[in-house]
Amino acid sequence: MSKAKWLIAALVPGLERQPLKKIDADTPSLLKLLRRRRDEAGQAGHRIKRIAVAYEAAGDGFWLARWLWARDIEAYAIHPASVAVSREHRRPKTDRLDTELLMRAFLGWLRGEKRHCSMAAIPTIEEEDARWPSRERESLVREQTRLINRIKAILARFGIRSFRLSLRNAADRLENIRTAEGTALPHNTRAELHRLLERLDLVRAQIRTIEGDRLRRLAAAQAAPEGPHAMVRLIARVIGVGVERADMLVHEILSRGLRDRRAVARYAGLTGSPDESGKRRREKVLARAGSARVRHGMIQLAWRFLLFQKNSALVQSFQGRTADGRKATRKTMIVALARNLWRLVTTGEAPQGVSLRSA
Repeated sequence: MSKAKWLIAALVPGLERQPLKKIDADTPSLLKLLRRRRDEAGQAGHRIKRIAVAYEAAGDGFWLARWLWARDIEAYAIHPASVAVSREHRRPKTDRLDTELLMRAFLGWLRGEKRHCSMAAIPTIEEEDARWPSRERESLVREQTRLINRIKAILARFGIRSFRLSLRNAADRLENIRTAEGTALPHNTRAELHRLLERLDLVRAQIRTIEGDRLRRLAAAQAAPEGPHAMVRLIARVIGVGVERADMLVHEILSRGLRDRRAVARYAGLTGSPDESGKRRREKVLARAGSARVRHGMIQLAWRFLLFQKNSALVQSFQGRTADGRKATRKTMIVALARNLWRLVTTGEAPQGVSLRSA
C-alpha cells in the first residue's frame, strides 16, 4: 500500500491463476475489485459467503480495516515484524514478492497454524482518539527539552550559565544579560533567543492545555464505576504514580483486555529472550519486542517506586535480589510491577505494602 497505488493479490475459488491487480489508492476501487473477484468465483461455480482481506500495518493506521468491517468484509492488519522473511544478505524485494509473502502468511493464519504471523488489534475510533492526548504531550515534552537545551547551548557559548528559563520574564531579561566579557549579547543571537523563547512558551502552554483537558474529562466521568477513566483514577491513587503516567498505561495497555498477567509483560516487551542450544540454557536481556512507549513508561515508573514505595513488598523483594549487584535481576521488578498494576485495575487488589492516596 502506497499513497498513490495499492497492489492487490487474491486467491479466488475456481480460478487456477492468482490474480494480481494494481489499483488507485481509494476505497471505491478496492470495493469494486473485491466484488469483481466474488463474481468471478460465482461464474466458476463457487458461491462466496466470506471475504477476508489483510494488509500490512503501517503508517495508514487502521481506518481501512474499520471501513471494510462496516461493509461485512473481514479485515485484518498483519504485524510487520511477525512475518518470517529470508535471511539472505541481499534478498530480492519487490511489491509482487512482498504481496506473495503476506498471502502465504495470511493463509496460514486463517488455517489456524501457529507462528505464521500475528495480527494487530484494530482499535475503535474512540479508543484510538483516547491515546493521542498522552502521545501528543510526550511529543511536546521532547520538543520542550530540545528548545531548553538549544537555548542553554547558545548561552554557554558566551559563558552564561545562570540564566533561569523558568522565570516568566525570561525574554525581558535578555536585554540586560551580559556575556563573560561584560558585553551585551549580539543582535542576531538575541533575536534567535527571543524566537526560541516564544516557541518554548507556546509549547508549555499547549502542555498545560492538554493536562487541563485531561483533568476536566476525569472530573466529568467521576461517577463512572468502570471504564478507562475509572482505571486512571484508581492507578493515580498509588503514591509515586501521576495522572499522566496512569493515563498512558491505561490507554496504551491496561484497557486492551489482555487475558493474563503474562500477556501484559509480553505486550510491553518486558519478557526475557530465551537462548537455548545443546546444553546451554540461559535467558538474555529484555526482548524489547513490544510497545516501546509502554516499556519506557514502566521502567521510569519502576524507579519512582523505589523512591516512593520503599515499604512495599515489591521494592523490598527487588532490593533483596539486587543486593549482589547483578543488573540482570532489575527487570524482575519492572515485570512484577506491570503485572501488579494489571491486577489492581482488573480486580481492585492493591499490591502488598503499597501506599495509596485517599480517594
